[in-house]
Amino acid sequence: MKNKVKILREEKNMTQNELAEKSGLSLRTIQRVEAGHILKGFTLKKVAQTLETKPDNLFIKKENSTIERAKLINLSVLSGLIIPFGSVIFPLVLTHKTKDLLNKEFGKQIVGFQILLSLILSVSMIISPFVQSLFSLKFPLFLIPLIIILGLKLLIVIINGISLNQKKQLSIKLKTNFL
Repeated sequence: MKNKVKILREEKNMTQNELAEKSGLSLRTIQRVEAGHILKGFTLKKVAQTLETKPDNLFIKKENSTIERAKLINLSVLSGLIIPFGSVIFPLVLTHKTKDLLNKEFGKQIVGFQILLSLILSVSMIISPFVQSLFSLKFPLFLIPLIIILGLKLLIVIINGISLNQKKQLSIKLKTNFL
């Protein structure tokens, strides 16, 4: 969390020196706080009192940061276009390393859907040579499910990415999560 002491100080038309004198803190402490050091305890209370605000108002809350990890997990699905089962492995690793519960839940939903698509692709790739020989087709039948599933994965990443940016939730997910 970034602090906004400098913004509030400048709104009050105060110099760092004036803030230091009025708060009873050293100039060096005020400089450190404005440079990004975390405010705690006594310093937090004194700066808030001097700037006539609540201690919570001294921090800039990052609303978008909560879903940044989910966006990264969603984009990591694209690795499956190059690496077999990369659309499951990379998002699974990123989800496992995520500490934020919201992002972990988004990650589980993304991985769950990718596992389902990978299973469908695997089964269709196994069945396609038998269907091809059964109907005596010359065209390599395995290309059809491969292109459809990879295109579907790309489409899902795009739709979920747009949804994460606009609504901060996934548009395409499974109703039941099996992870």
